[in-house]
Amino acid sequence: MTNVASQTLVPDLARRRLGPELMDDPALDAGRHARALDALRTVNLVSGTTGRVWRELRPPWPGTDRPLRVLDVACGGGDVVVALARRAARAGVALEVHGCDRSEAALAYARARAAREGVAATFFELDVLGDAIPDGYDFACTSLFLHHLTERQAVALLAGMARAADAVFVQDLRRTRLGWALALAALHALTRSDVARADGPRSVAAAFTTDEAAALAREAGLAGARVRRCWPQRWALSWRRA
Repeated sequence: MTNVASQTLVPDLARRRLGPELMDDPALDAGRHARALDALRTVNLVSGTTGRVWRELRPPWPGTDRPLRVLDVACGGGDVVVALARRAARAGVALEVHGCDRSEAALAYARARAAREGVAATFFELDVLGDAIPDGYDFACTSLFLHHLTERQAVALLAGMARAADAVFVQDLRRTRLGWALALAALHALTRSDVARADGPRSVAAAFTTDEAAALAREAGLAGARVRRCWPQRWALSWRRA
């Protein structure tokens, strides 16, 4: 298990340090995978991830009297999908919420959580790096996924989301020394998952800065996209079709 002492030296973050993470390993033990997904759910809750998605999504939404179709790309354990569906139900907002991921284990976890919480949501397998994102969505979002990708892959993903939906919302980590330190400290405080504790600082080292994220959006053709900093040491990208 990774210990804090072995990670106390902050790496050089002037450039991205993209490398493999334990969660990306398809051979990861199912129990460790589930504990890591539990940890990500906690991190998203503490970080206000779903709240930011909801504020982007909430009414008024112009030009439709049908349920809004929402897709969470690389949804992992589905915590954002489930939380969005619950918020919509409380607010009386009609949403049709979908989540996609390439991990069968993550999708099984997501479906089980949705069933336990009585949430109507659709989860389906999709490798967004190799397969086209289905179109016909009003809103597509993704959280804590872009830092897993190369620049070329990130541009392709943003362009694919923009083709599939009328609005795109992306959240991810900022590559900063403070962000790295927060990831190290917070994950040791919030979870006992060795996978999450090891991957957290690695994720920050692989993350994009706000300026880099804005450049990716421009290259992907997302004219008018807005990138802003948000708590804690994250950025959020918003785009709507003109």
